[in-house]
Amino acid sequence: MSDKEKFDDTDFREVIQDLEVNQEDREDGYEDICYICRRPESKAGKMIRIPNDICICSDCMQKTFDSMNNVNFPMGDMGNFGNMPNISMINLSDLQNLNMMPKKQKLKKKKAKEEKKSEPVLDIRSIPAPHKIKASLDEYVVGQEYAKKVMSVAVYNHYKRVSCDDLDGIEIEKSNMLMLGPTGSGKTYMVKTLARLLDVPLAIADATSLTEAGYIGDDIESVVSKLLASADNDVERAEHGIIFIDEIDKIAKKKTTNQRDVSGESVQQGMLKLLEGAEIEVPVGANSKNAMVPLATVNTKNILFICGGAFPDLEEIVKERLNKKSSMGFHGELKDKYDGEENLLQRVEVEDIRKYGMIPEFLGRLPVIFALDALTEDMLVRILTEPKSAIVKQYKKLLSMDEVKLEFEETALRAIARKAKKKDVGARALRAIIEEFMLDIMYEIPKDDGIGMVTITEDYIEHNGGPLISMRGCLSMEEKAGAAGI
Repeated sequence: MSDKEKFDDTDFREVIQDLEVNQEDREDGYEDICYICRRPESKAGKMIRIPNDICICSDCMQKTFDSMNNVNFPMGDMGNFGNMPNISMINLSDLQNLNMMPKKQKLKKKKAKEEKKSEPVLDIRSIPAPHKIKASLDEYVVGQEYAKKVMSVAVYNHYKRVSCDDLDGIEIEKSNMLMLGPTGSGKTYMVKTLARLLDVPLAIADATSLTEAGYIGDDIESVVSKLLASADNDVERAEHGIIFIDEIDKIAKKKTTNQRDVSGESVQQGMLKLLEGAEIEVPVGANSKNAMVPLATVNTKNILFICGGAFPDLEEIVKERLNKKSSMGFHGELKDKYDGEENLLQRVEVEDIRKYGMIPEFLGRLPVIFALDALTEDMLVRILTEPKSAIVKQYKKLLSMDEVKLEFEETALRAIARKAKKKDVGARALRAIIEEFMLDIMYEIPKDDGIGMVTITEDYIEHNGGPLISMRGCLSMEEKAGAAGI
């Protein structure tokens, strides 16, 4: 019998018997990835470990043996390839560092089926009631009462849907949300606060970078990949998370274009399966799929999608619809009746958003639609002082580290709110304005140890004077305690 026939008769399982490793005994909690095909063990099956901590799945190992069998060369010495032209053995020691996959590209193992039955993935008793969710949001978000109520009920119903069964044949549909609101009104901040209160994975994606598959930009599946990364590559935990897609108005249909709309209607079409629920193969630890990145299968059926956008010029569409109701005669209305109304988005209807450029199939998968209020001067003043992480509280804490007390006069807060209102960028303008006026104060205070208190006045904000400086010897006991942060 020839050497090649001997090798053909060798049982593949006997050759690799000593190389197999029991994956259940590993303590790191992560799956092994095949070095050749990059599939995790949950898809490729039991891995074969060769020296230098390199793992290969059974399919790739079998293909390797098959390819060796098809080569006509003497097999007297398995390690002697010296007589073969253009073929050299790979030194496994050279691959030692190549298989050191970063942790962000490793998948966590799924729990055993017995554990899934005994312990539910999500306990409805751990999710607070809607009024408690809203009360927690009140501590961080000023105003927006209707929006906070809608979000609290939608999130509570969503996680009730996740935790319930459909044994009675009744399946509850998803309550995906669409948030409308001017820039700086708090859309992203509300979602971040909500995810932190519920302690669930959150991924924030920007729709402006999404394009149709095959074009330059992020694929639609990249938003799910970000959620998997925020869940520490735990697929089971990621399947119960929240995805917030900001700037959703930027993927509206382009009204005047002669080219393929690869970042508009095509993206909306591709997102339909994500919103409704489907099994998506996403790259682990990367934005795009390639041969060297492992893939994970994530089911989006129980993922809550929240889309938000400023929708500029949508007010004009709403105003046009409302003005059509005007008629001549005693009951007629003026054409400029709605020109000065700031919260015109509260009157928005699905038909208005469809005219803006969102396709009906996309809107049908976002049943909860609500708008945020435009920020008034009074709301801006409250934003400065009331939330737990208010801007004024942040600067007071910064100066207290230098043992200096910081105070803002009520008229100064009003002046800051008026300036922010004129900028027309919402609450984002508050930080920029205070940074401008606090720059000199933050620079000069560390120079003089005698300063004990700084008071920001309206004249300082209006460029008619400077802040009031009090030295340490002139402070009362209460003011000294406040300056020391006691």
